[in-house]
Amino acid sequence: MTSAPRSEAAYDRLRLRQWTRGDAASAGIDRRDLLKLVAAASVAAPLVPAAASPASASQPGLPGVVKPLPPELFTLRGTNAETNFAALRDTGLLTPADRFFVRNHTTTPSVDPARWTLTVWGSGLHGGPVDFSYDALRALPSVTRTAFIECAGNGRSYFTSQQDQQVSGTAWTLGAIGTARWRGVRLAEVLRRAGIDRHAVDVLPRGLDAEVVSDGTNLGRVRRPLPVSKAMDDVLLAYEMNGEPLPPDHGAPVRLIVPSWVGIANIKWVGDIEVSAQPLLSPWNTSLYRLFGPGYPAEGSAPLTGQTLKSAFELAPGASFAAGRRHLITGRSWSGGAPVRSVDVSTDGGVRWRPARLRDEPRTGSWVRWTADWSPRRTGPGVLLARATDRSGRVQPAVTAHNTQGYLFDAVVRHAVNVV
Repeated sequence: MTSAPRSEAAYDRLRLRQWTRGDAASAGIDRRDLLKLVAAASVAAPLVPAAASPASASQPGLPGVVKPLPPELFTLRGTNAETNFAALRDTGLLTPADRFFVRNHTTTPSVDPARWTLTVWGSGLHGGPVDFSYDALRALPSVTRTAFIECAGNGRSYFTSQQDQQVSGTAWTLGAIGTARWRGVRLAEVLRRAGIDRHAVDVLPRGLDAEVVSDGTNLGRVRRPLPVSKAMDDVLLAYEMNGEPLPPDHGAPVRLIVPSWVGIANIKWVGDIEVSAQPLLSPWNTSLYRLFGPGYPAEGSAPLTGQTLKSAFELAPGASFAAGRRHLITGRSWSGGAPVRSVDVSTDGGVRWRPARLRDEPRTGSWVRWTADWSPRRTGPGVLLARATDRSGRVQPAVTAHNTQGYLFDAVVRHAVNVV
């Protein structure tokens, strides 16, 4: 039995109070180092140009990434590869693995499924550690779920380019997202079989990629706690992506899928899971993946959980359109909250808006494709805008509130084009 589920907001308020009082355990890193990292996170810094180098014909891949990264599909950004949104135009609802963005903190590890073992352990279990082999995991009842994964920093570059605000981190545009059909075992099923106790409060999955070193501090392997209420809800331990075994860059042999939550929660290459009767902290829910800056407390906001609302055109920046002809413009919108209800587009820089046509049934945790017609009359530069509304009534704003690490940009993006 687990404790009664609490709302995300209540959980976040509780953890924030525990963090402030020093009541939570900092798993794997000295608390003084965490405090130093939190202090550094509150300072705004320019986007690092070296983290945003465009791909070229002579640079088809990236050290530490297994799959090819051709320039027509990806833009390379440090250890990461951003999907070029124009490359999604003919892909359907699901993002093929060869076009799915790559977010690596270090490099993609090679893990043999035959030798892989998932260890579930910790003070939140009735007994000692429990191991699951790959075959044992696949023998459990499976679930298939369509869900997007999106980096919390997706859209970060627009804080600078649209709002003239400095932020730190990878200079993503809008391509740090992909939607796939994931198959795996419910995390709740594994936790029950491991003997989760009713006193458990946090579940901490940890990846098998290399340890992360930041400014001389070893942060350890990537890990981020989930509240038990979320872990026992809709989270998957996935071993298939779009009907095929997980590719190496996307978490093989097993990864977490945490629907609608920020990408960091979807730990890749899971090797062990700590179940704790005590609140847990890691760098990825203290100095990282909180909101810092004006309007936030010194220790930052509560840890980020649900994703926000966004829209993107399936067009290259500066795409050209012939004047006097009818064009079909396409795009996608998504929300980490309620399903998308409607999308409006503007082809005159935001003076007039009209509804786009939705191509998919809106669903929680997935995106919707949409189309609109455009017959430009005059030549010259132009700006296209798309603005989504979800079923909770949330509408994309004109401006996103600033935070120093550039998370959760949700404002309407101005997409520059040329009419010739």
